[in-house]
Amino acid sequence: MEHTIWLAFGLTTIAGLSTGIGSLIAILSKRTNAKFLCVSLGFSAGVMLFVSFMELLPKANEELLLHFGDKTGTLILLLAFFGGMGLITLIDFLIPGPTNPHELQGVEEMKKTDFSQKSLHRLGIVVALSLTAHNFPEGIATFSTAVGSGLSVAIPITIAIAIHNIPEGIAVAVPIFHATGNRRKAFWISFFSGLAEPLGALIAYLFLMPFWSPLVNGLVLAAVAGIMVFISVDELLPTAEKYGKHHISISGLIAGMIVMAVCLFLFI
Repeated sequence: MEHTIWLAFGLTTIAGLSTGIGSLIAILSKRTNAKFLCVSLGFSAGVMLFVSFMELLPKANEELLLHFGDKTGTLILLLAFFGGMGLITLIDFLIPGPTNPHELQGVEEMKKTDFSQKSLHRLGIVVALSLTAHNFPEGIATFSTAVGSGLSVAIPITIAIAIHNIPEGIAVAVPIFHATGNRRKAFWISFFSGLAEPLGALIAYLFLMPFWSPLVNGLVLAAVAGIMVFISVDELLPTAEKYGKHHISISGLIAGMIVMAVCLFLFI
């Protein structure tokens, strides 16, 4: 179990620090590779949706029905699932659109803004703080998935969340870079904003692991499924549509589902 926990922390850290990839794209590229991001974000959504409905919810359902019985267990499953959605919805609701890292688009669009340097710098810092708030539940989700469902599920989820963090890294780095002209500062602020994910994993470890049981596992997996479904339909797919054409994003989504299905099949 200790080995699994350390791996879960490692995977969560990798997923979080991928914001650094986004910051490198922002400060080194003249244009956003829209097609790549479109396919990648669709792929991430496919992985998350497939694993939520085909792995996390069935496993949570099994645990909860075993503990509570059919009727009550199903009700608790649904409450946990929509509770996970409610948590991430609340975070989105509390963060205004202009500073929400999921509302910003590519490098070119940020270069067209009419903000002053002071406003851009402030925007970048606020987006970094907003991204930190968003990454807490994602860190809990990655860690809990690794502990509750094993590495065959956790590794594809880590890749999906890492891809999902790339545009967020862009959203943090671009305004800071254009306000200060300092590539190093833009990179490191964006990079360290991703540390909220391993911090979320640490919180999950401290508050959940002492009480971990089949019941807690079922509740957490159902809530994680809700978080991932929300991320997919509210963030990943709409952003993929903005970066590219509809069919490209859907192709990425289907590819993500196929890859996740193959992973689950191989580790049965």
